[in-house]
Amino acid sequence: MFAPAFIRALRKNKTLRYGVPMLLLIVGGSFGLREFSQIRYDAVKSKLDPEFEKRLRANKITLESEYEKIKDSTFDEWKNIRGPRPWEDPDLLQGRNPESLKTKRA
Repeated sequence: MFAPAFIRALRKNKTLRYGVPMLLLIVGGSFGLREFSQIRYDAVKSKLDPEFEKRLRANKITLESEYEKIKDSTFDEWKNIRGPRPWEDPDLLQGRNPESLKTKRA
């Protein structure tokens, strides 16, 4: 007699019906996020291949070296070319003749 009344009371109680699953989701989610975050940190700590590390050190590209490459470039003569939309023909959009391209491909 006591058991059915107790189960009915538990089903009517909004705290147990909605609050407990919410708390379980929050607490369980924090543990899950901790595990996924740990995977990221473990991947950073893992060692790279020594040969690959040597190649990375040899290819030092700095911001200053890239600036020196483009320092003397003139940007006054550039042309803005819009890329084609999925329904547009890219050859017609960029001013090329599609008939001449078809003959070259064949």
